[in-house]
Amino acid sequence: MGTVARVSGPVVVAEGLTGAKMFDVVRVGELGLVGEIIRLVGETATVQVYEDTTGVRPGDKVESTGQALSVELGPGLLKSIYDGVQRPLDVLQKNLGDFITRGFVAAPLDETKKWEFTPTAKVGSEVTPGAILGTVQETPLILHKIMVPHGISGTLEDLKAGSFTIRETIGTVRTPSGRQPLGLSQKWVVRIPRPVQQKLAPGIPLVTGQRVIDTFFPIAKGGTACIPGPFGSGKTVCQQQLAKWSDADVVVYVGCGERGNEMTEVLATFPNLQDPKSGRPLMERTILIANTSNMPVAAREASVYTGITLAEYYRDMGYDVALMADSTSRWAEAMREISGRLEEMPGEEGYPAYLGRRVAEFYERAGRVVTVSPEARPGSVTVVGAVSPPGGDFSEPVSQNTLRVTRVFWALDASLASRRHFPAINWLQSYSLYVGDLAPWYKDSLAGDFVQLRQKALETLQKESELQEIVQLVGVDALPEREKGILDVSRMIREDYLQQSAYDDVDTYTSIGKQYRMLRAILTFGDREQEAIAKGALVGDIQKLPVRQKLSRMKWIPEAELKAQFDAMDTEMTTSVAATAAGG
Repeated sequence: MGTVARVSGPVVVAEGLTGAKMFDVVRVGELGLVGEIIRLVGETATVQVYEDTTGVRPGDKVESTGQALSVELGPGLLKSIYDGVQRPLDVLQKNLGDFITRGFVAAPLDETKKWEFTPTAKVGSEVTPGAILGTVQETPLILHKIMVPHGISGTLEDLKAGSFTIRETIGTVRTPSGRQPLGLSQKWVVRIPRPVQQKLAPGIPLVTGQRVIDTFFPIAKGGTACIPGPFGSGKTVCQQQLAKWSDADVVVYVGCGERGNEMTEVLATFPNLQDPKSGRPLMERTILIANTSNMPVAAREASVYTGITLAEYYRDMGYDVALMADSTSRWAEAMREISGRLEEMPGEEGYPAYLGRRVAEFYERAGRVVTVSPEARPGSVTVVGAVSPPGGDFSEPVSQNTLRVTRVFWALDASLASRRHFPAINWLQSYSLYVGDLAPWYKDSLAGDFVQLRQKALETLQKESELQEIVQLVGVDALPEREKGILDVSRMIREDYLQQSAYDDVDTYTSIGKQYRMLRAILTFGDREQEAIAKGALVGDIQKLPVRQKLSRMKWIPEAELKAQFDAMDTEMTTSVAATAAGG
């Protein structure tokens, strides 16, 4: 038991904490505010408190729990809405109303709900960490696999089937140190990555249904991506689209220091979204972690680690998990504030010198892995982090440190957003380093020329950018017909391919097969157009062709009519453009 010596906002200095360890959770003051030790000098500990410290004064008691900040993992995580330290907000709302009482503690998982457990492990067999003991149907979409906790291995003496709460014993393991009871839940320290057997090379794309992402700047399962962009450029909508449409099994959405109105929109929208693959509510495979900008800053850091730990838990079951962190800039700002109160030497723009290391540690927990288990299950955690650079300046420290460790950069552009071009991802600034890794998958599962088509489209857009400088000087009419043709095809790529409506029932999601047919149709039209121009045709005449209008509406072709309509367009394209050349 120690006492408060000094209070500076969320930072409290406590004296007399004998036997305390780094990152131990402590309870501060009469209300028992939750905090974490972040510095130790002898028996003097510096604590960052995850709640408002108003009213805390020198002399108040400080009590260490002796345990690091941990989360509880088990059935009931899905469909939940937590704060940064895994307090269930729906439970708090029922007990306290719309405002959280400081120091209030609620169990992360429902301790009274009975779960139907079906054992799969054999009694008498040797079990090791990560081995599956049995299953619980957590939601209609996700089968929860109950695993042996890390640190426990031995002979399975007993395992019962039936209905259990997370606090009841389902079996026992005889270990060299004695018998260990097994339950439906386990705990894990959030700052320690869950161990894996092996990290696998990225070779399978996370298909999102968003054309600009899947075609031009793809992300692999287990990959890392950064979405920086100024206010109003569509970061949150992009992440919501990824959460809804990506082919991940489980989605963890972390609202880290976001504005209250944005987080409210997420909390109000997600429970009403429908999973497009099953028709079930999307929340049945989603966990939401809400930490708004008016909540204590120290809890922002906890929310990021809480989210990645929950994602790793479902990864260990063999699922592909997508983690959306919105936004890591607020997390970095919290680090800057805490660092300032600790009187640490500031780095660039006042951020702590260890900013780059913390950002790297977080993103390095992503990956496609072989889990620690006898079955060697593959699983993945894909991390997509939004960054909110002040004034849209990508040269600021958080964006630069994030770009060093992430392999995909989706640069959101305010000028595109103001022109109502969504997703507002700038095709000249963005990049993906996974294209080479994913090329074999595209060749085997889609088409051998997909990567070449992608490269050709990007080169066309680059040529358009160069031509626009000339157009601004002399106008479009002064250009040769060949260059007019390049501008025409580039416009088709921009408006008919890259522009995509999140609110249109057909256009909101485009399968990878449809993306290939659309891109091939546009580029084939461009080739036919250049051939006709070489024979004397005019771009103005080609633009009036009926097939040109059909190509502009191809994004709204339903999947069921895909082959028939695109085959017809291919034939019409060849004959009608050639006829224009003959007429010219």
